Amino acid sequence: MLCVLSRKENSLSETEELERGLGLVEATSLNMTFMVGIGPFVVIPFVIQAMGGPGSLLAWAAGALLAVFDGCIWAELGAAMPQAGGSYVYLREAYGAQRWGRLMSFLYIWQTLLQGPLSIASGALGFATYSRYLVEKSSRATGIVGAFGTHGNNAIAGAIIVLVVVLLYRRITEIGRISVVFSVIVVGTILWIIYGGAAHFDVRRVFDFSGGGWNWSWLLFAALGHGTVQTIYSYLGYYNVCNLGGEMKNPEKNIPRAIFISIIGITALYLAMQTSILSVIPWREAAESKFIVSTFIERAYGSQWAALATALILVTALGSVFAAMVGYSRVPYAAALDGNFFSIFARVHPTKHFPYISLLALGAAALAFSLLLSLFSAIRAILAMRCIIQFIGQGVGLILLRRRWGSERLPFRMWLYPLPVVVAIIGWAGIFISTGRRPMLASLAAATAGILVYLARARWMRQWPFEEIA
Repeated sequence: MLCVLSRKENSLSETEELERGLGLVEATSLNMTFMVGIGPFVVIPFVIQAMGGPGSLLAWAAGALLAVFDGCIWAELGAAMPQAGGSYVYLREAYGAQRWGRLMSFLYIWQTLLQGPLSIASGALGFATYSRYLVEKSSRATGIVGAFGTHGNNAIAGAIIVLVVVLLYRRITEIGRISVVFSVIVVGTILWIIYGGAAHFDVRRVFDFSGGGWNWSWLLFAALGHGTVQTIYSYLGYYNVCNLGGEMKNPEKNIPRAIFISIIGITALYLAMQTSILSVIPWREAAESKFIVSTFIERAYGSQWAALATALILVTALGSVFAAMVGYSRVPYAAALDGNFFSIFARVHPTKHFPYISLLALGAAALAFSLLLSLFSAIRAILAMRCIIQFIGQGVGLILLRRRWGSERLPFRMWLYPLPVVVAIIGWAGIFISTGRRPMLASLAAATAGILVYLARARWMRQWPFEEIA
């Protein structure tokens, strides 16, 4: 049974039931933890391979630039509409809550039912994949590695998701404190990697352009194509705070601040980390490495320190799954409050004040994906699925909203508007094309199916475009 509520009632209900317990430090910590995760530690070899060595630095910079431009869109929308659900609310309001906004927000929920658990599962699968370094190193002589079988990664990933659901079953203020701990470990691990590179810095190795088989014009094209497809995956999450808008303190100021602090801080760390790795490991070797950071630490400090670094990376991956799940669990909750999803998802825990049904359902879906998929089959699917409806759709939606509202209703206004919006839209279109034919077709098929489901539901409920005209 669907619950239909007015937006006024929704806002009141959300204000009474959700706790605004996240400050700037906690919100930024959640963002940065979500952004890092396992992403850079598994995609660095692929970026080096795609860009021919030192060109990988440009791919990381290109990914950061797209994140900054897109972050301007999120900052304006998040500050103007600080509610749970993020993109669901933005798409609904930007395209008109009574007409096209119904379709766009429904398509986002439809997409989130797939890509939200898929994103969480990819983090858990990344944890499982990287844990093989420790397993293989300590168990080659005992046969334990073989005992895991072909589905060992899936079993480990499933266990991680169950653990994260247990950690998240608490008040948002406690979650905020846990996120700070994860963030300290994330930043500390990357700083250690950067220090190792600085102590063993070799400028000739970093800028070894020999044998790359590219020229500058090709490099500029590829940086917005195949290389950036990998790097932008490692930047995703700068907007996570927008899903938690209903639980933020002073959201009009803290949401934009958290977004830009996260992007700038993580960009500096990624560029320095990539430079450090290139300074120690020749790029042709790095391009073939399965455990690039562990190999880097082993080369710089020895095998015992490499084991510690791997353990820290795994904690970082766990933190990313933690941050992703807390953000995505607020999306079905927001849709249920709005009458656009099953009403049971609007339930809030009576004492801990968080949407526990939504959390448990999302965890169950992520668990299913983690038991069925492999890591790299998920990365391009995540990007392709999100480009059109969420990222490009929000950019166009902000332009429409500015025309209807005027800029004076926006607590935060980006610099050089509309340039960042136009660049972000073009960038996401390029990323969508670069994901490849299969992810593109799968994304379009999923959107088409969502439109058909929406139309069937709208006809049954006599909603737009089938509402009865008095």
